[in-house]
Amino acid sequence: MDLGATHPLVDGRTSGSPLIRAYRGQAPHRRPVWFMRQAGRSLPEYRALREGTDMLQSCLIPEMASEITLQPVRRHDVDAGIFFSDIVIPLKLAGVDVDIVPGVGPVLGSPVRSAADVAALPRLTPEALEPIRQAVSLTVEQLGSTPLVGFAGAPFTLAAYMVEGKPSRDHLGPRTMMHADPDTWRALTEWAADASGMFLRAQLEAGASAAQLFDSWAGSLSLADYRDHVAPASRRALDHVRGLGAPLIHFGTGTSELLVAMHDVGVDVIGVDYRLPLDEANRRLGGTVPLQGNIDPALLPAPWPVLEQHVREVLAAGAAAPGHVVNLGHGVPPGTDPDVLTRVVELIHSLEPWE
Repeated sequence: MDLGATHPLVDGRTSGSPLIRAYRGQAPHRRPVWFMRQAGRSLPEYRALREGTDMLQSCLIPEMASEITLQPVRRHDVDAGIFFSDIVIPLKLAGVDVDIVPGVGPVLGSPVRSAADVAALPRLTPEALEPIRQAVSLTVEQLGSTPLVGFAGAPFTLAAYMVEGKPSRDHLGPRTMMHADPDTWRALTEWAADASGMFLRAQLEAGASAAQLFDSWAGSLSLADYRDHVAPASRRALDHVRGLGAPLIHFGTGTSELLVAMHDVGVDVIGVDYRLPLDEANRRLGGTVPLQGNIDPALLPAPWPVLEQHVREVLAAGAAAPGHVVNLGHGVPPGTDPDVLTRVVELIHSLEPWE
């Protein structure tokens, strides 16, 4: 199935935008920039809107999720909206007992650690994704020529939460399962891949112009484990959306040694975290892959001359790639001064695209 005739990529609203051109390795008229977690706790308007509403509930009220997505676009003049949701929303919509515990993160009612546990998992249905489609449609109506980026958690990261039942420092549980019980691991990651893929597809069909797969915990893996036990599920997730024609981005933290393998699952763009200079990432990827990143979030509170110099260095390193979308090398920290982000956007937009 192709995207419909009224989709922003098809009717021309976003196809010529700086973001989509850069994702496709074409020259934009200005260097595009957006920030992971730009919609969230750094914005006072977000905190006011969210007051009294828990995290997962706010993701499932279409009007609220849409407004939260739009807030940073209005404030910062970024070149994309990133859909406001959470990586565990597909689990929640499937009927898995999961919640976001303040100060902890995603917590499952029962960890998934056996073949019987996997077999008992409920299946995500297209009907359950209706709140997501509604929120995306509302958002795209307001964004006009600014693209919306959809997203989902990668199967490994979802499976890591499911095996541990909560956030973990070393992800020992899933790393053990993939070797000790590979059949159960494969079944679990295939379940997670289908949930992620359906979540991405719902966003793209409803109007998102690109989609990013976040593998937050893949940095805990060796290259061999990634290739043998994780990449097949990531490829399966992306198979749900590969034929739609929207640019696909893959990002993980601590994944400098995995970039080639992450690209090989079949994506158009690689997101790079703050640990690896973009020119080195470009070299490792053979100089053929558009990149996204990678301002260090730790420098956002630094004196402006320090931050400005760092941003200019990131832009210079990114100029080596066939396309470059400026982003952070991780999400916006909650305590970030939003005026700093606005100033960073103004700086980037003031420079020639490949200056």
